[in-house]
Amino acid sequence: MHSEQIPVFIVGGGLVGLSAALFLAHQQIPVTLIERHAGTSIHPRARGYHFRTMELFRELGLEEAVRKAGETLAPSRGMLQGETLVAALATAEKQPSALLQPAGSEQQEQVSPCTFSRCTQDLLEPILLAAARQAGANVRFGVELVSLEQDEQAVSVTIVDRASGTFSRLRADYLIAADGAQSPVRRCLGITMSGQGSLGHQLNILFEADLHSLVQGREFSLCQIHRSDMHGMFTAINNANRWVFHLSYSPELGEQPEDFSPERCQNLLRTALGLPEIPIEIKSILPWEAALRTADHFQQKRVFLAGDAAHQMPPTGGFGASTGIADAHNLAWKLAAVLRGEAAPALLETYETERRAVARLTSEQAGLRADRLSGVVREKCPAYLDDLVVVAGYQYRSPAIVAEDERQESQPGHLQLDGRPGTRAPHIRVELQRKCISTLDLFGQHFVLLYGSGNETVAEAAREVSLCAGINLKAYAIGPGGDLLDRERRWQEAYGITDEGMVLIRPDGFIAWRSQEQIPNPRQALQHVLARLLLRPRE
Repeated sequence: MHSEQIPVFIVGGGLVGLSAALFLAHQQIPVTLIERHAGTSIHPRARGYHFRTMELFRELGLEEAVRKAGETLAPSRGMLQGETLVAALATAEKQPSALLQPAGSEQQEQVSPCTFSRCTQDLLEPILLAAARQAGANVRFGVELVSLEQDEQAVSVTIVDRASGTFSRLRADYLIAADGAQSPVRRCLGITMSGQGSLGHQLNILFEADLHSLVQGREFSLCQIHRSDMHGMFTAINNANRWVFHLSYSPELGEQPEDFSPERCQNLLRTALGLPEIPIEIKSILPWEAALRTADHFQQKRVFLAGDAAHQMPPTGGFGASTGIADAHNLAWKLAAVLRGEAAPALLETYETERRAVARLTSEQAGLRADRLSGVVREKCPAYLDDLVVVAGYQYRSPAIVAEDERQESQPGHLQLDGRPGTRAPHIRVELQRKCISTLDLFGQHFVLLYGSGNETVAEAAREVSLCAGINLKAYAIGPGGDLLDRERRWQEAYGITDEGMVLIRPDGFIAWRSQEQIPNPRQALQHVLARLLLRPRE
């Protein structure tokens, strides 16, 4: 049986698995990914990505490609309600208030250089796949995991090529399970899940019907259908001839997916559309369960859960895919630091500490939006947060962050990207070599130190620490005569420091540490801080 050794092995070639491969390749870490299906998804599934996810695609040079792929879906806005789609559109045309718009925020432009973008999963996955392969990732489709074992040195897996039946053995330093809500890896490891549980069962009916003339000029994102004989929701795919209808069914009443034949679904769709004669072609019927569950552990020794394998949430709010991609981003730089010998393996434990808390918060918020959509009122529930807060307003608390005050946390319900350790670094516009960029464009592959241009000793200290510690640290002076020009003069206020202070940002764009005032020995301070953040033993 053929055997090979690799640094990171990924199970699952969906959005999260492909993103993980890309982030690792961006860190120059060799990776092998397997996916049991023959190719990327043929189903639209995820359709939108919040600004934080678009920042991560921007980091990879893919932001514009993603936006272009989703151009036909871009005009879709808001949510309709009615007994049929025809009736809902007519009501919205007469009463614009009937078009329920998602909560927005005027803070968006100040918070990020990116905005929410629509692009269906079947169009996004090929973009990620091509970029991952171009970056050197080894991606194999039609290959399934058979078994896994792990010891102190590595994870051993057996895989099978589903077409040829050929078995192979691989050993990897680490394994990422991005293999979905039913994750075979999670089950193999015996990792349990907690949470509210099932919120209902749906059939994802992908169909083709020419509705272009019906929706042109009044494109919608979602349309709820409420009838005595049917409950479901239309979702736009290309605003022309491709659509999805999520049809609710009840296993507790004896209903099964097999009860819904293509012919029956065609009739149900004509009724829900309000167009009894329209030609409809059913492309697929997939059962799925809306649920709120979070894995009780995101790590077991050398294996990590990410995406739906780690947390399940309803699609309301569009947080699922974005949360999973952020998981992969958080984990990738830590794996890279450990594999390069820059950090102690204990750094990897901060993945669960940081991301599990975020997953629980995000799942709660997705659940609240599902309640609001269905009209459910609960006596006790978490506070409803603005989307901006859910997407980027959280604060990491872990050994990979040097907190200024262990008791100080971001105020719930408010977006506070103010340079506080544990929060995403603030976005400000600066000039680098006469080119206008965002400070976020500086992050992604290495630690970054920002400091005032008047603090002349910092640059040399950063160079010495980077060389002596073997850590890739880039230092940028901001201000007159510095590397970065801040014409708006916002950076000190945005990052919460004086001109003599400095801020250290992790490769994932989160503030690791800051000194608000000048410190006497920046070299010693940086050396100590980096050793602490990377959990390196004291020398």
